Amino acid sequence: MRIAVVSDIHGNRTAFDAVLADLRETSPDLILHGGDLSDSGSSAAYVIDHIRDLGWPGVYGNTDEMLFDPESLAAFARPLPQLKAMFDVIEEMAAFTREALGEERIAWLRALPPMQVQGSMALVHASPGTAWRAPAPEVSDEELQSTYGALDHAVAVYGHLDRSFVRRLPAMTVANSGSVSLSYDGDPRASYLLLDEGAPVIRRVEYDVVREVEALSASGLPHADWIARILRSAAPQMP
Repeated sequence: MRIAVVSDIHGNRTAFDAVLADLRETSPDLILHGGDLSDSGSSAAYVIDHIRDLGWPGVYGNTDEMLFDPESLAAFARPLPQLKAMFDVIEEMAAFTREALGEERIAWLRALPPMQVQGSMALVHASPGTAWRAPAPEVSDEELQSTYGALDHAVAVYGHLDRSFVRRLPAMTVANSGSVSLSYDGDPRASYLLLDEGAPVIRRVEYDVVREVEALSASGLPHADWIARILRSAAPQMP
């Protein structure tokens, strides 16, 4: 069975449409989404409506949780007062996205589960028990095993970091699908994960970043210039 995991779309319609075109070519048997569907992009409602129409099973991400439970962002930000200005910007953007989505789509996000299991693979957004914290690609094999071994599956897949990788451990394989939007690895292309009989492969898909930046500018999203800088650089930026 061939399974695709598409995560961290962040409302980027241009990248999402490019990934959908690539999925038509790779033709997996099943497509799962890894959360972080709509916030920080030009087309929040479009992405959610399209995924619902396609019937993709998936999990909620931290920005999804932030939309249906604003206190989750406040709780994450509280121990980090030095980043208050950034979190204020994120909340302003989230408020705009909540308004754009409306109550019914927010309720759909709230109903998403924290984990999906398909055969030998378990999918979470970040790590078991939280959508907000996950180990980076540079951590030791021992830390990855400690974090994802509790899932008790041969393959553990997550997103959240916007940096894709595959690590084969003695007892399991851990893979990060990367992100459709807001890549942080220096490569502006969209990323998703394809598992072919349990073997994970990262796919990168080119899309028109300039076109998405123009869509962001026209969307009315607060601080769209910040998101545009991340899209262009494929690296973390401060607002």
